[in-house]
Amino acid sequence: MENLTTQVAIIGSGPAGLLLGQLLFKAGISHVIIEQRSAEYVAARIRAGILEQVSVDLLKQAGVDENLNKFGLAHDGIEILTNGLKHRVDLSELTQGKQVTVYGQTEVTKDLMHAREAAGLCTYYEAENVQIHDFEQNPYISFQQNGQSYQLRCDFIAGCDGYHGVCRASVPQDKIKTFEKIYPFGWLGVLADVPPVSDELIYVQSERGFALCSMRSKTRSRYYLQVPVTDHVDEWSDERFWDELKNRLDEESRKNLVTGTSIEKSIAPLRSFVTEPMRFGKLFLAGDAAHIVPPTGAKGLNLAASDIAYLSNALIEFYLNGSEQGIEEYSEKCLKRVWKAERFSWWMTHLLHRFETESEFDHKIKQAELSYILDSHAGLTTLAENYVGLPYEIKTFNEMQSSHSDLLSH
Repeated sequence: MENLTTQVAIIGSGPAGLLLGQLLFKAGISHVIIEQRSAEYVAARIRAGILEQVSVDLLKQAGVDENLNKFGLAHDGIEILTNGLKHRVDLSELTQGKQVTVYGQTEVTKDLMHAREAAGLCTYYEAENVQIHDFEQNPYISFQQNGQSYQLRCDFIAGCDGYHGVCRASVPQDKIKTFEKIYPFGWLGVLADVPPVSDELIYVQSERGFALCSMRSKTRSRYYLQVPVTDHVDEWSDERFWDELKNRLDEESRKNLVTGTSIEKSIAPLRSFVTEPMRFGKLFLAGDAAHIVPPTGAKGLNLAASDIAYLSNALIEFYLNGSEQGIEEYSEKCLKRVWKAERFSWWMTHLLHRFETESEFDHKIKQAELSYILDSHAGLTTLAENYVGLPYEIKTFNEMQSSHSDLLSH
Protein backbone atom coordinates (compact mmCIF):
# COMPACT_ATOMS: atom_id res chain seq x y z
CA MET A 1 0.00 0.00 0.00
CA GLU A 2 1.23 3.49 -0.87
CA ASN A 3 0.71 6.17 1.80
CA LEU A 4 -0.14 9.68 0.64
CA THR A 5 -0.76 12.97 2.46
CA THR A 6 -2.44 16.21 1.47
CA GLN A 7 -4.33 19.06 3.10
CA VAL A 8 -7.69 18.63 1.38
CA ALA A 9 -8.95 15.45 -0.29
CA ILE A 10 -11.70 16.02 -2.85
CA ILE A 11 -13.96 13.10 -3.81
CA GLY A 12 -15.49 13.64 -7.24
CA SER A 13 -14.27 15.53 -10.31
CA GLY A 14 -17.48 17.11 -11.48
CA PRO A 15 -17.69 20.91 -11.65
CA ALA A 16 -17.91 21.22 -7.84
CA GLY A 17 -14.79 19.18 -7.12
CA LEU A 18 -12.80 20.67 -9.99
CA LEU A 19 -13.75 24.25 -9.06
CA LEU A 20 -12.80 23.67 -5.42
CA GLY A 21 -9.48 22.22 -6.54
CA GLN A 22 -8.76 25.21 -8.76
CA LEU A 23 -9.57 27.73 -6.01
CA LEU A 24 -7.42 25.85 -3.49
CA PHE A 25 -4.57 25.69 -6.03
CA LYS A 26 -4.75 29.46 -6.54
CA ALA A 27 -4.46 29.86 -2.76
CA GLY A 28 -1.48 27.48 -2.49
CA ILE A 29 -3.36 24.76 -0.60
CA SER A 30 -2.37 21.17 -1.41
CA HIS A 31 -5.14 18.83 -2.47
CA VAL A 32 -5.88 15.64 -4.38
CA ILE A 33 -8.98 14.72 -6.41
CA ILE A 34 -10.22 11.13 -6.45
CA GLU A 35 -12.73 10.18 -9.16
CA GLN A 36 -14.33 6.79 -9.81
CA ARG A 37 -15.01 7.47 -13.50
CA SER A 38 -12.57 8.02 -16.36
CA ALA A 39 -11.52 11.50 -17.44
CA GLU A 40 -13.22 10.92 -20.80
CA TYR A 41 -16.51 10.04 -19.10
CA VAL A 42 -16.39 13.12 -16.88
CA ALA A 43 -15.67 15.43 -19.81
CA ALA A 44 -18.51 13.99 -21.92
CA ARG A 45 -21.39 14.32 -19.45
CA ILE A 46 -24.20 16.52 -20.80
CA ARG A 47 -25.67 18.73 -18.13
CA ALA A 48 -27.16 22.20 -17.53
CA GLY A 49 -26.15 25.39 -19.27
CA ILE A 50 -27.30 28.53 -17.41
CA LEU A 51 -24.84 30.38 -15.16
CA GLU A 52 -25.82 33.03 -12.64
CA GLN A 53 -23.66 36.14 -12.55
CA VAL A 54 -22.19 35.11 -9.19
CA SER A 55 -21.12 31.79 -10.75
CA VAL A 56 -19.49 33.63 -13.65
CA ASP A 57 -17.64 35.82 -11.13
CA LEU A 58 -16.42 32.73 -9.26
CA LEU A 59 -15.08 31.13 -12.45
CA LYS A 60 -13.26 34.39 -13.17
CA GLN A 61 -11.77 34.31 -9.66
CA ALA A 62 -10.60 30.74 -10.38
CA GLY A 63 -8.91 31.93 -13.57
CA VAL A 64 -10.93 29.71 -15.93
CA ASP A 65 -13.13 32.26 -17.70
CA GLU A 66 -11.28 32.70 -21.01
CA ASN A 67 -13.54 30.42 -23.06
CA LEU A 68 -16.56 31.55 -21.07
CA ASN A 69 -15.88 35.14 -22.15
CA LYS A 70 -15.38 34.08 -25.77
CA PHE A 71 -18.26 31.69 -26.22
CA GLY A 72 -20.73 32.35 -23.39
CA LEU A 73 -24.00 34.01 -24.40
CA ALA A 74 -25.12 36.75 -22.01
CA HIS A 75 -28.90 36.92 -21.72
CA ASP A 76 -30.86 39.88 -20.39
CA GLY A 77 -34.22 38.14 -20.39
CA ILE A 78 -36.32 35.00 -20.83
CA GLU A 79 -39.70 34.38 -22.44
CA ILE A 80 -42.67 32.57 -20.96
CA LEU A 81 -45.22 31.13 -23.37
CA THR A 82 -48.69 30.50 -21.99
CA ASN A 83 -52.10 30.33 -23.66
CA GLY A 84 -50.39 30.73 -27.02
CA LEU A 85 -48.82 34.09 -26.13
CA LYS A 86 -45.20 34.90 -25.27
CA HIS A 87 -44.33 37.26 -22.43
CA ARG A 88 -40.78 38.60 -22.04
CA VAL A 89 -39.27 38.83 -18.55
CA ASP A 90 -36.62 41.57 -18.70
CA LEU A 91 -34.16 40.16 -16.17
CA SER A 92 -31.68 43.01 -16.51
CA GLU A 93 -34.20 45.80 -16.03
CA LEU A 94 -35.88 44.09 -13.09
CA THR A 95 -32.59 43.33 -11.27
CA GLN A 96 -30.59 46.49 -11.90
CA GLY A 97 -28.44 45.14 -14.70
CA LYS A 98 -27.93 41.49 -13.73
CA GLN A 99 -27.76 38.79 -16.41
CA VAL A 100 -27.45 35.05 -16.85
CA THR A 101 -24.95 33.43 -19.20
CA VAL A 102 -25.60 30.44 -21.44
CA TYR A 103 -22.50 28.23 -21.22
CA GLY A 104 -22.78 24.46 -20.95
CA GLN A 105 -21.74 22.62 -17.81
CA THR A 106 -19.78 20.30 -20.09
CA GLU A 107 -17.68 23.27 -21.21
CA VAL A 108 -17.18 24.45 -17.62
CA THR A 109 -15.94 20.96 -16.74
CA LYS A 110 -13.55 20.86 -19.71
CA ASP A 111 -12.16 24.31 -18.88
CA LEU A 112 -11.47 23.25 -15.30
CA MET A 113 -9.93 19.94 -16.41
CA HIS A 114 -7.62 21.70 -18.87
CA ALA A 115 -6.53 24.20 -16.21
CA ARG A 116 -5.86 21.33 -13.82
CA GLU A 117 -3.83 19.42 -16.38
CA ALA A 118 -1.83 22.54 -17.31
CA ALA A 119 -0.94 23.08 -13.65
CA GLY A 120 0.13 19.44 -13.22
CA LEU A 121 -2.30 18.85 -10.36
CA CYS A 122 -2.95 15.36 -9.02
CA THR A 123 -6.14 13.52 -9.96
CA TYR A 124 -6.75 9.79 -9.53
CA TYR A 125 -9.25 8.81 -12.22
CA GLU A 126 -10.92 5.38 -12.35
CA ALA A 127 -10.38 4.91 -8.63
CA GLU A 128 -11.99 1.76 -7.22
CA ASN A 129 -13.32 0.80 -3.77
CA VAL A 130 -13.16 4.40 -2.55
CA GLN A 131 -13.87 4.56 1.17
CA ILE A 132 -13.66 7.44 3.65
CA HIS A 133 -12.64 6.82 7.26
CA ASP A 134 -12.66 8.61 10.64
CA PHE A 135 -13.94 11.82 9.06
CA GLU A 136 -15.06 13.24 12.40
CA GLN A 137 -11.49 13.51 13.75
CA ASN A 138 -8.57 12.13 11.71
CA PRO A 139 -9.79 11.62 8.16
CA TYR A 140 -8.21 9.38 5.58
CA ILE A 141 -9.31 7.74 2.34
CA SER A 142 -8.54 4.29 1.01
CA PHE A 143 -8.85 3.36 -2.67
CA GLN A 144 -7.32 1.33 -5.47
CA GLN A 145 -6.21 2.31 -8.95
CA ASN A 146 -4.71 0.02 -11.59
CA GLY A 147 -4.21 -2.70 -9.00
CA GLN A 148 -2.34 -0.40 -6.59
CA SER A 149 -3.75 0.30 -3.11
CA TYR A 150 -3.54 3.78 -1.61
CA GLN A 151 -4.21 5.39 1.74
CA LEU A 152 -4.55 9.18 1.66
CA ARG A 153 -4.25 11.12 4.92
CA CYS A 154 -5.73 14.62 4.92
CA ASP A 155 -7.00 17.44 7.12
CA PHE A 156 -10.41 17.65 5.43
CA ILE A 157 -12.56 15.73 2.95
CA ALA A 158 -14.78 17.51 0.41
CA GLY A 159 -17.59 15.22 -0.73
CA CYS A 160 -18.32 16.39 -4.27
CA ASP A 161 -19.25 12.95 -5.57
CA GLY A 162 -22.90 13.44 -6.41
CA TYR A 163 -26.17 11.92 -5.31
CA HIS A 164 -24.95 8.31 -5.57
CA GLY A 165 -21.50 8.97 -4.10
CA VAL A 166 -19.79 7.35 -1.15
CA CYS A 167 -19.46 10.47 1.03
CA ARG A 168 -23.08 11.05 2.04
CA ALA A 169 -23.64 7.28 2.19
CA SER A 170 -20.83 7.01 4.76
CA VAL A 171 -22.57 9.26 7.30
CA PRO A 172 -24.45 7.33 10.01
CA GLN A 173 -28.20 7.54 9.51
CA ASP A 174 -28.79 8.97 12.98
CA LYS A 175 -26.59 11.98 12.17
CA ILE A 176 -28.20 13.02 8.91
CA LYS A 177 -31.68 14.05 7.79
CA THR A 178 -32.93 14.08 4.22
CA PHE A 179 -35.89 15.80 2.59
CA GLU A 180 -37.14 14.60 -0.79
CA LYS A 181 -39.92 15.12 -3.30
CA ILE A 182 -40.22 12.97 -6.42
CA TYR A 183 -42.10 14.42 -9.40
CA PRO A 184 -44.33 12.17 -11.54
CA PHE A 185 -42.71 13.18 -14.85
CA GLY A 186 -39.34 13.64 -16.47
CA TRP A 187 -37.67 15.87 -19.02
CA LEU A 188 -36.96 14.39 -22.43
CA GLY A 189 -33.97 16.37 -23.68
CA VAL A 190 -32.58 16.61 -27.20
CA LEU A 191 -29.28 18.21 -28.21
CA ALA A 192 -28.97 19.10 -31.90
CA ASP A 193 -26.69 21.15 -34.10
CA VAL A 194 -29.40 23.55 -35.24
CA PRO A 195 -29.77 27.30 -34.54
CA PRO A 196 -31.97 28.17 -31.54
CA VAL A 197 -35.60 28.96 -32.20
CA SER A 198 -35.19 32.24 -30.28
CA ASP A 199 -32.41 34.50 -29.02
CA GLU A 200 -33.63 33.88 -25.46
CA LEU A 201 -34.90 30.83 -23.60
CA ILE A 202 -38.60 30.07 -23.94
CA TYR A 203 -40.38 28.41 -21.00
CA VAL A 204 -43.63 26.86 -22.20
CA GLN A 205 -46.76 26.18 -20.17
CA SER A 206 -49.20 24.34 -22.44
CA GLU A 207 -52.21 22.07 -22.19
CA ARG A 208 -49.98 19.26 -23.53
CA GLY A 209 -47.33 19.79 -20.87
CA PHE A 210 -44.19 21.81 -20.24
CA ALA A 211 -41.49 22.50 -22.84
CA LEU A 212 -38.25 24.46 -22.81
CA CYS A 213 -36.38 25.92 -25.76
CA SER A 214 -32.78 26.48 -24.75
CA MET A 215 -29.37 26.55 -26.43
CA ARG A 216 -25.67 25.89 -25.96
CA SER A 217 -24.45 28.25 -28.68
CA LYS A 218 -25.74 30.09 -31.73
CA THR A 219 -25.51 26.85 -33.70
CA ARG A 220 -26.39 24.22 -31.08
CA SER A 221 -29.79 23.95 -29.39
CA ARG A 222 -31.13 22.09 -26.37
CA TYR A 223 -34.85 21.34 -26.20
CA TYR A 224 -36.92 19.62 -23.52
CA LEU A 225 -40.38 18.10 -23.25
CA GLN A 226 -42.28 17.05 -20.15
CA VAL A 227 -42.99 13.33 -20.53
CA PRO A 228 -44.35 10.61 -18.22
CA VAL A 229 -41.64 9.25 -15.96
CA THR A 230 -42.43 5.79 -17.36
CA ASP A 231 -41.42 6.75 -20.92
CA HIS A 232 -38.25 5.38 -22.50
CA VAL A 233 -35.93 7.22 -24.87
CA ASP A 234 -36.24 4.58 -27.59
CA GLU A 235 -39.97 5.38 -27.77
CA TRP A 236 -39.14 8.86 -29.00
CA SER A 237 -37.81 9.15 -32.52
CA ASP A 238 -36.44 12.51 -33.61
CA GLU A 239 -39.51 13.03 -35.78
CA ARG A 240 -41.88 12.35 -32.91
CA PHE A 241 -39.93 14.72 -30.65
CA TRP A 242 -39.99 17.62 -33.11
CA ASP A 243 -43.68 17.11 -33.87
CA GLU A 244 -44.61 17.18 -30.19
CA LEU A 245 -42.45 20.24 -29.55
CA LYS A 246 -44.22 22.08 -32.37
CA ASN A 247 -47.57 21.18 -30.82
CA ARG A 248 -46.55 22.99 -27.62
CA LEU A 249 -45.19 26.14 -29.27
CA ASP A 250 -46.88 29.25 -30.60
CA GLU A 251 -47.27 29.84 -34.34
CA GLU A 252 -44.27 32.17 -34.66
CA SER A 253 -41.95 29.76 -32.85
CA ARG A 254 -43.16 26.83 -34.96
CA LYS A 255 -42.22 28.76 -38.12
CA ASN A 256 -38.78 29.63 -36.71
CA LEU A 257 -37.99 26.13 -35.43
CA VAL A 258 -35.17 24.40 -37.31
CA THR A 259 -35.14 20.64 -36.78
CA GLY A 260 -32.31 18.19 -37.26
CA THR A 261 -30.76 14.92 -36.18
CA SER A 262 -30.25 14.64 -32.42
CA ILE A 263 -26.69 14.18 -31.19
CA GLU A 264 -27.83 13.32 -27.66
CA LYS A 265 -31.20 12.30 -26.29
CA SER A 266 -32.10 11.34 -22.72
CA ILE A 267 -34.86 11.41 -20.13
CA ALA A 268 -34.03 12.94 -16.75
CA PRO A 269 -36.30 12.31 -13.76
CA LEU A 270 -37.15 15.32 -11.61
CA ARG A 271 -36.66 15.44 -7.85
CA SER A 272 -36.11 17.89 -5.02
CA PHE A 273 -33.64 16.65 -2.42
CA VAL A 274 -31.81 18.24 0.52
CA THR A 275 -29.48 16.82 3.17
CA GLU A 276 -29.06 18.44 6.56
CA PRO A 277 -26.47 19.21 7.79
CA MET A 278 -23.80 19.51 5.10
CA ARG A 279 -20.81 19.13 7.43
CA PHE A 280 -19.81 16.20 9.63
CA GLY A 281 -16.61 16.93 11.50
CA LYS A 282 -13.89 17.14 8.83
CA LEU A 283 -16.25 16.03 6.03
CA PHE A 284 -18.11 18.58 3.90
CA LEU A 285 -20.83 17.73 1.39
CA ALA A 286 -21.19 19.97 -1.67
CA GLY A 287 -23.26 20.04 -4.84
CA ASP A 288 -25.42 17.05 -5.75
CA ALA A 289 -24.04 15.08 -2.81
CA ALA A 290 -26.04 17.44 -0.58
CA HIS A 291 -28.95 18.68 -2.69
CA ILE A 292 -30.74 18.30 -6.01
CA VAL A 293 -33.25 20.65 -7.61
CA PRO A 294 -35.59 20.21 -10.56
CA PRO A 295 -33.91 21.83 -13.58
CA THR A 296 -36.81 24.22 -14.13
CA GLY A 297 -35.14 27.05 -12.21
CA ALA A 298 -31.62 26.47 -13.61
CA LYS A 299 -30.15 26.20 -10.11
CA GLY A 300 -28.27 22.88 -9.91
CA LEU A 301 -24.82 23.94 -11.12
CA ASN A 302 -25.19 27.36 -9.54
CA LEU A 303 -25.95 25.92 -6.10
CA ALA A 304 -22.88 23.70 -6.40
CA ALA A 305 -20.83 26.82 -7.23
CA SER A 306 -22.11 28.71 -4.18
CA ASP A 307 -21.32 25.69 -1.95
CA ILE A 308 -17.77 25.75 -3.30
CA ALA A 309 -17.52 29.49 -2.78
CA TYR A 310 -18.37 29.08 0.91
CA LEU A 311 -16.19 26.00 1.32
CA SER A 312 -13.13 27.44 -0.42
CA ASN A 313 -13.41 30.61 1.67
CA ALA A 314 -13.67 28.55 4.86
CA LEU A 315 -10.65 26.38 4.04
CA ILE A 316 -8.48 29.26 2.84
CA GLU A 317 -9.21 31.28 5.98
CA PHE A 318 -8.36 28.24 8.08
CA TYR A 319 -4.98 27.73 6.44
CA LEU A 320 -4.29 31.46 6.24
CA ASN A 321 -4.97 32.49 9.83
CA GLY A 322 -6.26 29.43 11.70
CA SER A 323 -9.85 30.71 11.82
CA GLU A 324 -12.52 28.00 12.02
CA GLN A 325 -15.45 30.40 11.73
CA GLY A 326 -16.10 29.63 8.07
CA ILE A 327 -15.87 25.90 8.75
CA GLU A 328 -18.35 26.15 11.62
CA GLU A 329 -20.76 28.25 9.57
CA TYR A 330 -20.45 26.33 6.28
CA SER A 331 -23.55 24.18 6.57
CA GLU A 332 -25.80 26.95 7.86
CA LYS A 333 -24.74 29.41 5.15
CA CYS A 334 -25.12 26.88 2.36
CA LEU A 335 -28.50 25.58 3.49
CA LYS A 336 -29.96 29.07 3.78
CA ARG A 337 -29.30 29.59 0.07
CA VAL A 338 -30.12 25.99 -0.85
CA TRP A 339 -33.64 26.13 0.56
CA LYS A 340 -34.40 29.40 -1.23
CA ALA A 341 -33.28 27.84 -4.51
CA GLU A 342 -35.25 24.68 -3.74
CA ARG A 343 -38.36 26.80 -3.18
CA PHE A 344 -37.89 28.66 -6.46
CA SER A 345 -37.27 25.50 -8.46
CA TRP A 346 -40.27 23.77 -6.86
CA TRP A 347 -42.45 26.83 -7.58
CA MET A 348 -41.37 27.09 -11.22
CA THR A 349 -41.94 23.36 -11.67
CA HIS A 350 -45.45 23.47 -10.23
CA LEU A 351 -46.33 26.63 -12.13
CA LEU A 352 -45.29 25.44 -15.60
CA HIS A 353 -45.95 21.67 -15.63
CA ARG A 354 -49.17 19.70 -15.91
CA PHE A 355 -49.74 17.19 -13.10
CA GLU A 356 -51.99 14.20 -13.76
CA THR A 357 -53.48 14.55 -10.30
CA GLU A 358 -54.42 18.23 -10.60
CA SER A 359 -58.09 19.08 -10.99
CA GLU A 360 -59.43 21.65 -13.43
CA PHE A 361 -59.73 24.00 -10.47
CA ASP A 362 -56.03 23.50 -9.64
CA HIS A 363 -55.10 24.17 -13.26
CA LYS A 364 -57.15 27.37 -13.38
CA ILE A 365 -55.52 28.56 -10.17
CA LYS A 366 -52.06 27.99 -11.65
CA GLN A 367 -53.02 29.89 -14.78
CA ALA A 368 -54.32 32.75 -12.66
CA GLU A 369 -51.09 32.81 -10.63
CA LEU A 370 -48.97 32.89 -13.77
CA SER A 371 -51.15 35.63 -15.21
CA TYR A 372 -50.69 37.66 -12.02
CA ILE A 373 -46.91 37.20 -12.10
CA LEU A 374 -46.66 38.28 -15.73
CA ASP A 375 -48.93 41.32 -15.23
CA SER A 376 -47.32 42.52 -11.98
CA HIS A 377 -44.04 44.42 -11.68
CA ALA A 378 -43.62 43.00 -8.18
CA GLY A 379 -44.32 39.47 -9.42
CA LEU A 380 -41.90 39.80 -12.32
CA THR A 381 -39.24 41.21 -10.00
CA THR A 382 -39.58 38.23 -7.66
CA LEU A 383 -39.19 35.83 -10.59
CA ALA A 384 -36.23 37.75 -12.04
CA GLU A 385 -34.36 38.11 -8.74
CA ASN A 386 -34.51 34.39 -8.14
CA TYR A 387 -33.70 33.45 -11.73
CA VAL A 388 -30.52 35.55 -11.98
CA GLY A 389 -29.43 34.23 -8.57
CA LEU A 390 -29.79 35.52 -5.04
CA PRO A 391 -26.60 37.25 -3.88
CA TYR A 392 -24.13 35.79 -1.42
CA GLU A 393 -20.98 37.25 0.09
CA ILE A 394 -17.61 35.68 -0.59
CA LYS A 395 -14.10 37.02 -0.34
CA THR A 396 -11.37 36.72 -2.94
CA PHE A 397 -8.02 35.25 -1.93
CA ASN A 398 -6.44 38.70 -2.24
CA GLU A 399 -9.03 40.15 0.13
CA MET A 400 -8.37 37.39 2.66
CA GLN A 401 -4.61 37.92 2.35
CA SER A 402 -5.08 41.64 2.92
CA SER A 403 -7.22 41.06 6.01
CA HIS A 404 -4.64 38.63 7.36
CA SER A 405 -1.86 41.17 6.82
CA ASP A 406 -3.88 43.82 8.63
CA LEU A 407 -4.37 41.49 11.59
CA LEU A 408 -0.67 40.73 11.76
CA SER A 409 0.25 44.43 11.64
CA HIS A 410 -1.85 45.03 14.73
